[in-house]
Formats: sequence, C-alpha cells, structure tokens
Amino acid sequence: MKIAQVAPLYESVPPKCYGGTERVVSYLTEELVRQGHDVTLFASGDSVTTARLVAPCHHSLRLDKSCIDQLPHHVVEIENVFRDSSLFDIIHFHFDYLHFPLARRQRTPVVTTLHGRLDIPDLVSLFREFSEMPVVSISDLQREPLPWLNWQGTVYHGLPADLYTFHEEPGKYLAFLGRICPEKRLDTAIEIAKRTGMELKIAAKVDKVDQDYFTEVIRPLLGHPLIEYVGEIGDGEKDEFLGNAYALLFPINWPEPFGLVMIEAMACGTPIIARRRGSVPEVMEEGVTGFTYDTVEEAIQLVQGVASLSRKECRRAFEKRFTVAQMAQAYLVIYKRILGRPEKLAA
Repeated sequence: MKIAQVAPLYESVPPKCYGGTERVVSYLTEELVRQGHDVTLFASGDSVTTARLVAPCHHSLRLDKSCIDQLPHHVVEIENVFRDSSLFDIIHFHFDYLHFPLARRQRTPVVTTLHGRLDIPDLVSLFREFSEMPVVSISDLQREPLPWLNWQGTVYHGLPADLYTFHEEPGKYLAFLGRICPEKRLDTAIEIAKRTGMELKIAAKVDKVDQDYFTEVIRPLLGHPLIEYVGEIGDGEKDEFLGNAYALLFPINWPEPFGLVMIEAMACGTPIIARRRGSVPEVMEEGVTGFTYDTVEEAIQLVQGVASLSRKECRRAFEKRFTVAQMAQAYLVIYKRILGRPEKLAA
C-alpha cells in the first residue's frame, strides 16, 4: 500500500526531546515500512526515517530560533502533500484540520488522527462544516465533546516492544515526565512528593506560552531538597528515568486525550499514580498498572500502595495493549475500510 504520513512540523520525527504526536508518527511510519508498505513521510528536514522524506522546512520549528511564524510552514506542507496526492493510496494526517478544505476537493482518500483536546467551543462550527471528513480518535473519551464526527475508530498509541527495557526492581523516587503547564499540574506532583517524603525527579519542557507560569508558579517550588529538576529529556534517557522510578505521577487537570507517558512507564514496568481525568481510566488498569485518584489526600495514601503492585504485570499490560504492531494493524484496518478493500490486503 502507498501511504503518506503527514506530521506536524513543531518537532522532528522522531523528536530530539519532547514531542508526543511526532513520536507516535515515527513509530507508526517505521512499522509500516517494516511491514513492506511504501511510505512517504512529510515532516521537518531534521527527521530521521526509513520512509521517503519530504521536508517543507529544514528544521523542526519549536527549537528553530529563526522561526517567528509556524503557520506558513504548515501551509507549504499541505500544498506539498496535495501536489503529490495522486502518488498515494491514502493520506494520513496527524494535525488538526488545516487540510480539510483541500482534502474535500481532491480524489485521494484522506484520514486524520485528532491528537488534541476537542472540548473547545470554537471547534464545533468548523467540524460541522467538514463533518464528512474521516477522523480517528486516540481514546474513546476524546470523542465525547463531538460524538457526531465521522469517526472511523479509536486507535491507541503504541510503542516498539523493544524500545524500553523492563526494570524489575522499583526505584526510590517519584517521576514526572512531560510539559510544565497548568493542565499537567506539576505543582500537585511536588505537593505529593513533599507530603510523602519521597524524592521527585522532574523531566519536562517549558513552551514559550508557559514560560510565565513556570517562572511565577513552578520555579519557586524547585528549591526543596526533595525536588530535582532534570530538564527536557529524549528517548535515550527515558528508559532509565522511568524504569528506575518507584512510580510515575500523572496529576493532570484536563481531559487528556491519551497520555503517552503512561504507556512508556508501563513498558518499563513502572506503576502510575494518576488523577482520574480524561483518558486515564481507559488507558490504565486500576490496581494492575497503577492507581487513580480524585484528591491529593487520596494520592498521598496511594503512594504506599504502589509497593503491592507487580512490575511484571505493568509490562505485561503494555505488551497486551500498546505495542506499535497493534497500533499499525488497527490503522491498516481503517485504511482498508476507507479504500473499500478486503480485510486481507497485500503490501
């Protein structure tokens, strides 16, 4: 099958450091190539892939100090995609909706995975206008604000089975991995660590939009002796960071569409303590891969309970539900259905 994968340009594919969507696009692209499909990846020029790379910009935009406006680069990317659309059986977009007007005016089938939150009122009129567009959710919970979209399925994110190693022995610190922003509630993770007397290691990035929040709210909390701010890390460092942790703290305060870090922790065998919001109850298995909570007081009590969980079961849960092979297979089923082809389709 000739497949185009279209990634956002904010990070390279895979990202050098933080970047959930671009990381998933990389895993999917490489797995499809491994299975024998003819894949073209539209992504920034500093991306690394075994697929054919088409790059509308030389560098990923977030770390490019010369980039002032990121939108023009995405417009060029969309033009490049549809200029070559006749070369593909299907085009798979991984960013929002900018391509919708052109997608409805050309013949090559298009599908879009919506990676972000959908509970934004401004989105309603846009998706009403383009309600015929085939879309994929990354959790069932993500669909709730817009259940009437042309949903083709829910496909959970997946990781290469050998990307992270299983760490049988628990570490002595709590871990926080992700973005420093109000909805991720790092301040809550710090409170949990301080009140339980456990060290907290923080590996996280700060976007420009969240710089004031970091400076005013988070930075004053980092001076405590139990708190260690590691900074932004990449794939090569995550295995030890997550695998050597006692537990991952995921104290979100927003409707998280998926939460890639949860399955990264599971792959290492590390349990999770997460606030019961968004996709958390869907991705986690209560009492197996971790515990969920509603209040900080509950979370503090649950920290001790982590010792009763089996790290082998955490890893087993990852292998059962969240490998890249499973993700690719789910997407191939959707591609075939959109193309009107039988379930068994040769590469």
